[in-house]
Amino acid sequence: MIQTPDADFDVTHVIQNDESSPLTTNGADLDLMLGKDYGALKDIVINANPSVPPLSLLVLHSLLCERYKVLSAVHTHSSVKSVPEKLLKCFGEQMKKQPRHEYQLGFTLIWKDVPKPQMKFSIQTMCPIEGEGNIARFLFSLFGQKYNAITSTLIDSWVDTAIFQLKEGSSKEKGAVLRSMNAALGKTSWLVGNELTVADIVAWCVLQQTGSANAAPSNVQKWMKSCENLAPFSSVIKLLK
Repeated sequence: MIQTPDADFDVTHVIQNDESSPLTTNGADLDLMLGKDYGALKDIVINANPSVPPLSLLVLHSLLCERYKVLSAVHTHSSVKSVPEKLLKCFGEQMKKQPRHEYQLGFTLIWKDVPKPQMKFSIQTMCPIEGEGNIARFLFSLFGQKYNAITSTLIDSWVDTAIFQLKEGSSKEKGAVLRSMNAALGKTSWLVGNELTVADIVAWCVLQQTGSANAAPSNVQKWMKSCENLAPFSSVIKLLK
């Protein structure tokens, strides 16, 4: 039985039978997922407040860099007076850039005074996607992972639970989420099944950001170590030091 804060539903066999390719496989076809725009570089632009850095988006940026040729940039908007040096270098030291057309994906982070992270993919025509959880879902979808309906719903549920209860909820809600996480992680290596998903990335980052990591129960602690052993999480670990 995998328990979530909202339901007790035995879906273990469904998740185990869910066919999804691990993140170590070759990159998905960005043209197929995002549309072919005459071979132009596909640009993702994210506005985020430096007072509350969206840590999960930094992990996902690192994962995308492992899969695609990513042209990365960090800028500061005029609405922000100052940004810590480590946030300005959150993508690491940028090496000499190749011609723009040789990249597959553009990833620009703008530190701006916004109430919540905002993302645009098609700058001219797209209404912004708002909220760290929603942006994280979009970025993770670029890996081309395919899940059945139940697994997808569980992943979405954990993302929302992390953002709205673990991060923004009362102490009682946070305690309930940690107990549910501990129960789920007693059955599987990751929050949903046996592969890393966006649910793990968002939940791990929220625990780091809220300072709840040290108070987490045993299965959650073990899972956190598993996350930290993956290279893409190292950028956030360095940022938190």
